[in-house]
Amino acid sequence: MLFSDKKELLTLYNAVNGTSYDNPDELEITTLENAVYMAVKNDLSCVIDMRLNLYEHQSSVNPNMPLRNLEYVTHIFSHFYAGKDVYSTRLIHLPNPRFVVFYNGVDKQPERKEFKLSDAYTHMEEHPSLELVVLQLNINPSYNDDLMQACPTLREYMLFVERIRKYSQNMDTNTAVTHAVNDCISENILSDFLRKNKREVIAMSIFEYDAELHEKTLQEIGYEKGRDDGITQTISTMVSLLKENGFSNVQITDALIKNFKLSAEEVKKYI
Repeated sequence: MLFSDKKELLTLYNAVNGTSYDNPDELEITTLENAVYMAVKNDLSCVIDMRLNLYEHQSSVNPNMPLRNLEYVTHIFSHFYAGKDVYSTRLIHLPNPRFVVFYNGVDKQPERKEFKLSDAYTHMEEHPSLELVVLQLNINPSYNDDLMQACPTLREYMLFVERIRKYSQNMDTNTAVTHAVNDCISENILSDFLRKNKREVIAMSIFEYDAELHEKTLQEIGYEKGRDDGITQTISTMVSLLKENGFSNVQITDALIKNFKLSAEEVKKYI
């Protein structure tokens, strides 16, 4: 939601890539499942510098990101050579991809970390024939200060999440999120965005924070009965909270299918 605004996304793009593009209208944004594909275009519809970025946000460490991004970039590349003869003697030029994950989970992680597709290979090779590298950038407090200074919205998002986590130590999630939103508005942290989208931000922040907490609890429990009970309780709580905050059954269905991989019939029972 924050970076669906082209001006904000261009600032993030410049911060990550060390560039200084200044025309948001030249952005082309394509969203995939849990990812944002963003390319900068000129008047001739060519990717500037022939580069594209795939951005994801994660609150948990996922070593399978290279595999997921391989699927994403294959899908994207297919659009670049659509209608062209791949059997031709003429080389088809492709933009250089860059894969970035913004991490703000509670598990300790370094400032920058690389995940490689070759890490998953059964047989390790010095020079694998197929490689894909994903850069994980830690956006928790005290990490990647240069990036945060270059992209103030990313920094303010970090402050907002930290405020929720702080209040959640002594409050229920609903109260913690509401207090965090109100505090940030009064302290000019994402204030315009939060005023405009307050109801939806509160509802989805509750959903995302509880989902993060739920996943961490499952890792600590480590057995199937606890997993099943925990999932059932979490989903039921989420449905109630989303209903209380005015979300429609269609919106709730989409959220549960995306986050818990449920079928439409299963979601219907929860609703």
